[in-house]
Amino acid sequence: MCFVFVILFNNMEITRKNAVLLLEEYVKSDSLKKHCFAVEAAMRSYAKKFNQDQEIWGVCGLLHDFDYEKYPSEHPFAGAEILKNKDYPDYFIKAILGHALYSNVPRDSIMAKCLFASDELCGFVVACSLVRPEGFFGMEPKSVKKKLKIKSFAAQINREEIKQGISEIGAEENEHIAFLINALSKWAENF
Repeated sequence: MCFVFVILFNNMEITRKNAVLLLEEYVKSDSLKKHCFAVEAAMRSYAKKFNQDQEIWGVCGLLHDFDYEKYPSEHPFAGAEILKNKDYPDYFIKAILGHALYSNVPRDSIMAKCLFASDELCGFVVACSLVRPEGFFGMEPKSVKKKLKIKSFAAQINREEIKQGISEIGAEENEHIAFLINALSKWAENF
């Protein structure tokens, strides 16, 4: 038996199916799609941890960068406008805007803080898995932290934002890294 959960806001349905269609419409890069799916997995795990709606949080993670490929210099503002025109709720759009520090949108919800804390670190943990023969299997926070100190490894990932994100959600560094490793290892089974 399969259940489909639908959350209605105005005339808009927040569903993973609709989000995947939007992602497919705007993103052609496989690596960007995989990043969005990874952040979705992290957000679903955090929603479960905080007893929040996993569908909404997952869709937020899935769509956080959907505009980046088409509108890199206008990201995430272009995406926010698209989502607004599709009647996504303000708090959802605000969380997506808040994941970009330069937007100056405060992260004043736990969903927004988790998105910010997961975004860069998801990319980094995935990069770590790609250089390990066992991928995510057996990965520990200490190995991720060791790689974080190597500035040339996954150099495009902002280490300061990772630190800030961990601080904003009030987690201990090892705890947050272990949490994401666990969430992403389950996600990786599907890829």
